[in-house]
Amino acid sequence: MRRRLIRTMTRIAAILLALAAGAALAIALTRVVSVAREIRVQSTVDEVQHSDVIVVLGAAEYRGKPSPVFEARLNHALFLYRQQWAPRILTTGGAGGDPTFTEGEVGRAYLSSHDIPSEAILTETEGSSTVESTVAAAEIMRRMNLRSCIVVSDGYHIYRVKKMLESQGIKVYGSPRPAQPHDTPHDTWSEQWLYFRQAIAYGLWRIGIAV
Repeated sequence: MRRRLIRTMTRIAAILLALAAGAALAIALTRVVSVAREIRVQSTVDEVQHSDVIVVLGAAEYRGKPSPVFEARLNHALFLYRQQWAPRILTTGGAGGDPTFTEGEVGRAYLSSHDIPSEAILTETEGSSTVESTVAAAEIMRRMNLRSCIVVSDGYHIYRVKKMLESQGIKVYGSPRPAQPHDTPHDTWSEQWLYFRQAIAYGLWRIGIAV
């Protein structure tokens, strides 16, 4: 009788644990879907306001030349700078496996080649991830007493970067780069996955896992 009672209680405990795990998974999935929707909305909004600096998130570079995505981000930053939305541009990004160039340096060189004065360009060259680059950018801003920024990146990236910089006490406005012919088509599963992936990355960052 005692053994039967133990087996019954063990089965009940296993069922309860499974139900609790399922409920936790459902709650987490619901939250990820909700954040993905917020990311999609943010990706379409240009919040540009006069700020202390324009922060350009790095992307791939090839032997010292910005990739099409990175070039589009830099061109948008150039446009905002020339419209006098901010007096400085901060380029970010580390080497990414390139032994010679960093994304931050490539961004700086590109801006210089388009007649942006050297004193108006700030550079972060150590970050190997979005988290590292935003932390380093925030530190540069603190040292220079810069309190607000316009974030330039791909639309789906803006939400997460904003949250990271805001957690550092910075006032942040998102300004996604214009669409390009090579971009992921709208209203496709591939585009939805971009939002979902960013939502997962944001959730991991919230619990201390940097990706």
